[in-house]
Order: sequence, then structure tokens, then C-alpha cells
Amino acid sequence: MALTYQQSKMVRDTIPALREHGEQITTTFYKNMLRDHPELNNYFNSVNQKNGRQPRALTSVILNFASNINHISELIPKFERMCNKHCSLGIHPEHYEIVGKYLLRAFGEVLGPAMTPAVFAAWEKAYWLLAKMLIGREAQLYKDFEKWTSWRKFKIDRVVPEAEDIYSFYLVPQDGKKLPKFFPGQYVSLQIHSPEGYMQARQYSLSEAWREDYYRISVKRDEGARYANSVSNSYFHPGLVSNTLIDHMGPGSMVELSHPAGDFFLDVNNTSNMPLVLISAGVGVTPMVAIANTVTKTQPGRHISWIHGSRRSVPFEDHVAQLKRQNPNFHTNIFKTHLASNDVVGVSYDYDFRMDLAKVRPEDLYLNNGGTEYYICGPEQFMLEMSDYLKAQGVGASRVKFELFSTGDLAFKHP
Repeated sequence: MALTYQQSKMVRDTIPALREHGEQITTTFYKNMLRDHPELNNYFNSVNQKNGRQPRALTSVILNFASNINHISELIPKFERMCNKHCSLGIHPEHYEIVGKYLLRAFGEVLGPAMTPAVFAAWEKAYWLLAKMLIGREAQLYKDFEKWTSWRKFKIDRVVPEAEDIYSFYLVPQDGKKLPKFFPGQYVSLQIHSPEGYMQARQYSLSEAWREDYYRISVKRDEGARYANSVSNSYFHPGLVSNTLIDHMGPGSMVELSHPAGDFFLDVNNTSNMPLVLISAGVGVTPMVAIANTVTKTQPGRHISWIHGSRRSVPFEDHVAQLKRQNPNFHTNIFKTHLASNDVVGVSYDYDFRMDLAKVRPEDLYLNNGGTEYYICGPEQFMLEMSDYLKAQGVGASRVKFELFSTGDLAFKHP
């Protein structure tokens, strides 16, 4: 049942206080909930708890929902992203019961007298309106997963270095059964045991076209946030799962994966032959490789333009060069900010500065084709800049797709 006008007003009226005390509310929420339900540490990113990203994420969800309480349709893209992540992590309806209890309790602790019984009732109704929407969509996704709705054991078959601090892991299912198809661009969650004794999971884009015998992910070392002192650069909150994979888990090691998920993908059921422009930076190349490999195999006549920015080495450089040699409709533009002595313009790079789409040949951006599809993956600021440029050139928002892992999109976990 929808909120009444008065209840909607009560929820909206809390927005200023939520803005002022948002992180205090969510920090209180996580502290109390994980104290009483330590088993939920298996679902939450411990690094993002420490660096504050997790509380900021939940704060953003709360504010977005409260601000759009009468315009829920505007939040559907974010909800879809949340639902995919939740299913990838094994979130179920009973988790919403716990979250709702401690979230509303945190509101009461922080807001004090302002959280009157009427306001509490309005927010409780609003929370369950949101929760039931998410639960319903997640039930549909779990149904699509068929028999693979939990964690599945995989063995690391081999590890291949792809570029500076980026490694590909070839993962073979322990049960030997055929792997389900996925859309190129989607991810899996991978979980391992953490030193604290809990399971920790992270999302990694699948970096290869679908195969029935293995999945491939490509992982970048995460040094964490850097700060300088008088002696050297130091780091805090380094990536737990990524660094453990790279440093300690070689061939023969066992990991657990969830079913492929994600709302950023190329729909292979759509037989469109419109040009594709893939724009990536750093390890954002991983879903692009899956898309490029799929399209060059299934639609060799389709035009693909891949534009990539790297500091030094380019991930999958030899493979991309091979795709270019074998497919006359596959074009590349490589930007590098730190050249090596053996770099050759026109061979290993095209531009020796930070990516600037204005420098790319217009024919490689296919701006004159009203059907061109654009896929962008990289750091959040990079994606926003690339998207803004395309929109300024008249590209409609529906044709620009992001692989967004920003801190404001999920209540539960980020990669």
C-alpha cells in the first residue's frame, strides 16, 4: 500500500536531518547490526566499512529514496543495479527484516524527539515499500539463475599477467558441469575466507566471451588510498580480496563464485548491427574485452571502435592487436600518459596524454550514426567526463551505458 500524503510529507521532512546526520545514522546502524548479527560480516565489505564508503552508500540510497518517494520510477535504474548486486551476494528477504529493524532504530537514536511515533510509522511503511520492490525483483533474478542460486566452488586453473599489476584468473567449476551463458559485460562475485574469519566477496567483470568450461576474471592489485610522508608513499585500506588473489592464490587454489549478474552488458539477443564504441581506462578494459571477443566472433561485420586510456602498459595489448589484424571493422585509439622507451606511436599507442575524446577521429566515434551504442568503464570521474562529452555532441543518454560501481548505488557491498 502506498504512503498517504501526510506520510510522504513526514518522510520528505526528514531529509534535512538525514543530510546533516546521514553518516552518523548509518555508522550507528552498521555498528549495532553487526554487533548483534556478526554473521552478516559475510555480506559486507570490510574495507569499505573502514574507509567509510559503505555508510556513505547507504546514506545516498536513503536520501535518493526519500527525495523521490512519489517518483519511484526515476530510481528504477539504481534499483536494478542494487538487485543484481544483492543476488550476486546471496541477499534474501530475511536480510531485509534485519536491516529494517536496525535502520529505523538508528534513526531513533540519532534524531531523538524528532522521530515521533508517527514519523517512525511513516518511515517503516516507506522502508517496506522499497524493500518489497527489491525483494520482488530479486526473486525474478534468482529464478533466472535456475539451480545456481548460491556459491559454487571453482578451482584456479591458471593465472596470466596481462599488464602492470593486472592478472587474469581462469576459473574452472569443481563439479565439472557446463557453465551457464552470460551477457558480455556482466560480473561474478568471488568470495574467499578473510583473516578475520568471515567470508569476503568482491565483484569482478568477466573478461572473456562465454565458454562452457571456464570463466575468466582479470584482477588489478588494489594498493588502497595513498598518502605521502617524509620518507615515502604509504597506503591505507588496501584491497583485501584482489591482493589476496594476486599474492597468495595460484593454480590449484579454490574460490567460490556466484552466478553471473549485472545490468551493464551487451544484449546478444539483440541482433542490431549498429556500431559499438567501447571506452575504457585502466582495469575498466575487462568487460570491454568480453564484449569485443563476443561481437567479433558472432557479428564479424559489426563495426567496433575501442578507445582506451592507460598510464603505462595496456591490458590485453597483444590480444587487442590480434583482433585488429583479423577484423578490418575493429579500430583502436590508445592514450598513454607515461611512455616507455620501446613505445612506438601508431603501434603501441596513438596519443601520449590523458584521454580526450575530442582528439579521436570523428569516424572512430561514429557520432553521425544515430544508432551507435557507447559503453564506458573506468574510474567514476572518467566515466562522467566521457559521458558528458558524448552528450554534448548530441548522443542521447539511452545510448550511453556505464559500468558504475559508485559508492552511492548500493546498500550492501561494492567491489
